[in-house]
Amino acid sequence: MRLVTFAEENSDHVGALLDGDSTVLDLTAAVPDDRAFSAMAELIESGEQGLDRARELCERPPESALRSRDSVRLRAPLPHPARLRDCGLFIAHAAAALRELARRQAAGAEYPDTEFERLMASGRFTLPPLFEQRVLYYLADHLSVSGPDEEIHAPPGAAELDYELEFAAVVGRTARNVPPERAGEHIFGYTIFNDWSARDLQIELMRTGTGPGEGKDFAGSNTLGPCLVTRDELSDPYALTMTARVNGEEWSRGGTDGMHHTFEDAIVQFSRSGTVHAGEVLGSGTVLSGTGFDLGRHLSDGDEVELEVSGIGVLRNRVRVAR
Repeated sequence: MRLVTFAEENSDHVGALLDGDSTVLDLTAAVPDDRAFSAMAELIESGEQGLDRARELCERPPESALRSRDSVRLRAPLPHPARLRDCGLFIAHAAAALRELARRQAAGAEYPDTEFERLMASGRFTLPPLFEQRVLYYLADHLSVSGPDEEIHAPPGAAELDYELEFAAVVGRTARNVPPERAGEHIFGYTIFNDWSARDLQIELMRTGTGPGEGKDFAGSNTLGPCLVTRDELSDPYALTMTARVNGEEWSRGGTDGMHHTFEDAIVQFSRSGTVHAGEVLGSGTVLSGTGFDLGRHLSDGDEVELEVSGIGVLRNRVRVAR
């Protein structure tokens, strides 16, 4: 199923996309007394029983609960994740980003090429082996989630807002010590993730050694959508095409086959040291060339950014950058 959350009379409803995504089945309205359909987090918690009831409704949808897709405003499919971790499953991007950071720092030197080589030789801009050995991640703000078609505003003092082309898995079961052969069963589904970054502010704050701060943590900085595709809908989540377009022009293209680690790897590792929770989101990290930063290109105020992942859909937002 292709599940959505949408606004209906000042409240959130859970729905399913039908008829090639042209129709929304309002699951909340179809069975108003069923707690599983009161919110996406509740549907995830309900497990296979809730999904089976949703599938039955999709097969025989009540006419009164059908809505035109164009008549509803989609929200993030999971507006209130239990937790949001952005993981380094794509490691090639991290290596490329370090090289670009060194290039930027060298740009102001008298001999930029020489300074760039010196910085790279220092080892400070070389990806540590630990990226290959385990799933590294940081906790993103699960309270700053935005959805399709929302405007994304750069935080105060930032002039370089950037997209990051990612996708994400949503955990379907709360668990500890998940064995590798069972890890896939703990994935509820997949969505697109745009990890917005204010590059100029991020770079400045990271020089302190304390992390990106408001460079990645600002209102609406974690965009999810447009839908949450259940696990059974994708025959191979590691064979998807990922594309980013700005004002209709393709800027980035990659594929999930470039992931060094898998979501299953992340679930196994995280459940060894703690609990993975139903309704938490695991970001993939950015695909190679999946940012303007990687390409040396910059977004401008009013640009429309579209992230597309085959089998999931298109996540569209407009950016606002104060001049």
